[in-house]
Amino acid sequence: QVQLAESGGGLVHTGGSLTLSCEVTGIRVGTSAVAWTRQRDGGRRPWIAQITPSGVMRYEDSVKGRFIISRDNVKNVVYLEMNDLTPEDTAVYACAVGRVVWSDYWGSGTQVTVSS
Repeated sequence: QVQLAESGGGLVHTGGSLTLSCEVTGIRVGTSAVAWTRQRDGGRRPWIAQITPSGVMRYEDSVKGRFIISRDNVKNVVYLEMNDLTPEDTAVYACAVGRVVWSDYWGSGTQVTVSS
């Protein structure tokens, strides 16, 4: 059974940083497609950062240069380092993983709130 558990969300001021963690069980992140998504105001949950099974990293334009996705293959954890945060980054952040595409399994998410 694949399970994902996010942590690290919270309240931060504009310009601050947070690092989110996603502990994964039941599938190896090192050979899987993984992604972080975010949901604003109950809307869609588009990906904002992803790592393909071959290790290629991709970022959505609004976070490029500010966010860094990484994975620890030993701990089986996926991280999202978020820098230079703005109120527009306020959202529920969830990780997702899959053997070929990243959207097979989802975590429940962690709230990130950026105050102005």
